[in-house]
Amino acid sequence: MSTEKQLFTISVYTENNIGLLNRISAIFQRRHINIESLNTSPSEIEGVSKFTIVVNMADDNIKKIIGQIEKQVEVIKAYYHNDEETIYQISGLFKIKSKLLFEEPQIQNIIKESYARIVTVNKAFFVLEKSGRKEEVVALYDKLSAFGIMQYTRSGLISVTKEEMKISTLLETYNN
Repeated sequence: MSTEKQLFTISVYTENNIGLLNRISAIFQRRHINIESLNTSPSEIEGVSKFTIVVNMADDNIKKIIGQIEKQVEVIKAYYHNDEETIYQISGLFKIKSKLLFEEPQIQNIIKESYARIVTVNKAFFVLEKSGRKEEVVALYDKLSAFGIMQYTRSGLISVTKEEMKISTLLETYNN
């Protein structure tokens, strides 16, 4: 076991109940662990939600956290993985003045080079969407900020594991 901190992605499969998010976040708060990113979504099984939580912590504490999360009545199962064990993405939205799209040829090059996608354009602004690794979205932010960004937001990390997870079998029996 190591006390060196690293990023972990925690996947929590749950019933969809009110108040569960507060109880799960309190587990991290009590241990003074900052949540880097949090996403909730439906899972591959109908009626079951998935929390994707990214934390930076020592691996000797991650099992304790998982145990605490699994003590919550609505939690079906929780897993943790490091970056090498997952395929992950984030998404960023950038709102920029429309005149820059036509007056600054560099903007069009930045869009092409970053593989960003124009979501909408009107007279006042255009919106770009960029999905990828966090470093790619941040790099696009850095390039565009020189021209002025009106609004910016970034999603939490979403991920799937490289190895098969037995959760699908567990969830199938849960639903029957």
